[in-house]
Amino acid sequence: MKTRTKIRTSLPNKQQGWIAAALGLMIVVSGCGAGGEPTAQASGGAEPQAGVQTIVVGTCTAFPQVCFLDENGKLTGFDVELLRKIDERLPEYAFEFQTMDFGNLLLSLETNKIDLVAHVMEKNPEREQKYAFSSEPYAHWRNRIVVAKTNETIKTLDDLQGKKVLTSATSAEAQIVENYNKEHDAKIDIVYQSGQANDTVSQLVSGRVDATIAADFVVPVIDPTGKLKQVGEELTSDDVLYVLRKGDADSAKLSAAIDGAVKQLKEDGTLSDLSVEWLGSDVTADHAK
Repeated sequence: MKTRTKIRTSLPNKQQGWIAAALGLMIVVSGCGAGGEPTAQASGGAEPQAGVQTIVVGTCTAFPQVCFLDENGKLTGFDVELLRKIDERLPEYAFEFQTMDFGNLLLSLETNKIDLVAHVMEKNPEREQKYAFSSEPYAHWRNRIVVAKTNETIKTLDDLQGKKVLTSATSAEAQIVENYNKEHDAKIDIVYQSGQANDTVSQLVSGRVDATIAADFVVPVIDPTGKLKQVGEELTSDDVLYVLRKGDADSAKLSAAIDGAVKQLKEDGTLSDLSVEWLGSDVTADHAK
């Protein structure tokens, strides 16, 4: 984190035709990628102010409706626009987006290249060992198995033994199948897909892989034509939070400030509105609680 003049640009407008973007871009549950060198983009908002702390936010560019490049090449989506709203409420900070492959996000946080990870991240025991999380959730994951709509044989993790399961390295969904294999002598064939691939739906429909794991709100985004379906019971259900450096005083202060802003956005309805606008439904409330 560093102090410098706060530079802002105008907010990009949401573009029409997001279904086409979803089909053209790859998302394997929690994975996405920008490819090439990381790029930075300032958050949008108020007039420039001096003496504020710049927060470098790590995110991706290929998760339709969450963090992606619109037809004009502008970074936008649910996670991006939410952080812009949070930025407006925190005059002591300026958020600057740094885009990169999904697999580099947590490593970049560890090496101080970024200060915050924003990519609908859920907290799990493995991540908690190394990273800190904000306290106020802004959405909720409910992960289930996803298969081609014609598949009638897969319902549970046990059904995936000997099957190919597509996922992204370092994702929470990858952790589910990795943990299963640890307990069952590596029965599931895990296929790790980088953010450069763009054929998740076709891989499942064609049978190149048998299944993936995704949150409930992700499937309509990546599969607007309804070629896939979720099956079986929830595998995990958890809060979506921001990830920060562990044991860092500045990160703890930033986390508390973000928590306060998220609470305000919940109370005034902005958070729900953003969820409906970008994700098609309100995924900000944990209806199971």
